[in-house]
Parts: sequence; C-alpha cells; structure tokens
Amino acid sequence: MASKQKEMTPQQQSYQQLQQKHEKKRPVLKNCIKAFFVGGLFCVVGQAISYFYIYFFNFTEQSVGNPTVATMVFISMLLTGFGVYDRIGQFAGAGSAVPVTGFGNAVISAAIEHRTEGFVLGVGGNMFKLAGAVLLFGVFSAFIVALIRTLLSIWGVI
Repeated sequence: MASKQKEMTPQQQSYQQLQQKHEKKRPVLKNCIKAFFVGGLFCVVGQAISYFYIYFFNFTEQSVGNPTVATMVFISMLLTGFGVYDRIGQFAGAGSAVPVTGFGNAVISAAIEHRTEGFVLGVGGNMFKLAGAVLLFGVFSAFIVALIRTLLSIWGVI
C-alpha cells in the first residue's frame, strides 16, 4: 500500500483521506451478535420440530433429522414467499443465510425472481441457479464418502 501512496497525486491522497474520514464504520460486533442469536433461534425451532416428530410420530433420534430438515426448508420457503425471510435476512445477515433455511431461501428466491419468464424456462431453469453448486458438491461428496466406506467395509478395515 505504501507504493500506491507514492504513486498517487496530492489531490488523490487528500480525496482518499477525506473518504476515509467520512466512511461509515460497520458495527461488526453488533452484526455478529445478531447473527449468532438469530441462527441460534433457528436451531431452537429446529430442535422443537425434532421433538415434535419424536413425540407425535415415533421417530428416533437417529431418524428424525431428515423430516426436520425438510420442514425447516419448507418453512423458510413459505417465509420467503410471504416476504418475511427477507426482513429476517436484513436483520440477521449470515445468521439467516448459513443454516439450512438459507438454502431454502436461495432456491425459492431465484424461482420467484424469474416467474415472469414462465414455469419451465423461468422457474424451472433458474430455481437451482444459486443452489445448484451446493447440490452438486453435496451429491458428489456423499458419493465419494459412500464409495470409500464401501471399499473399507469390503476390505475388512471397518
């Protein structure tokens, strides 16, 4: 950066100093705290849904994960459709984007954005634009892990 300072004219240097003086400082700690608590609230809701499935539908702790994740994604898609999830995202930032609910939001947001182009080319073609890489990586990683586990089982290592 020192070399850039030497290359700048005095006008550029004074402008950069003025810009830094008026630059709005981001409340990083406040944003981290909001993200932590909103993400934690999502986890509490997910845990409540898990207990609901265990109590009312006789799932076990090992089998309750899939319906809980599906329910959380469905709820986030509904909230996105009604415009509520966007407000949560504005408030919480990464606290709403990192959990699995952020995946549902990403999928449905792209679908809503392109609905005017029709169901096939608009919604269908763009629904997985953001989430496609996540799905591809997840499926590929699961395949590799399953292949390694199968080979280790065949060889008697595990």
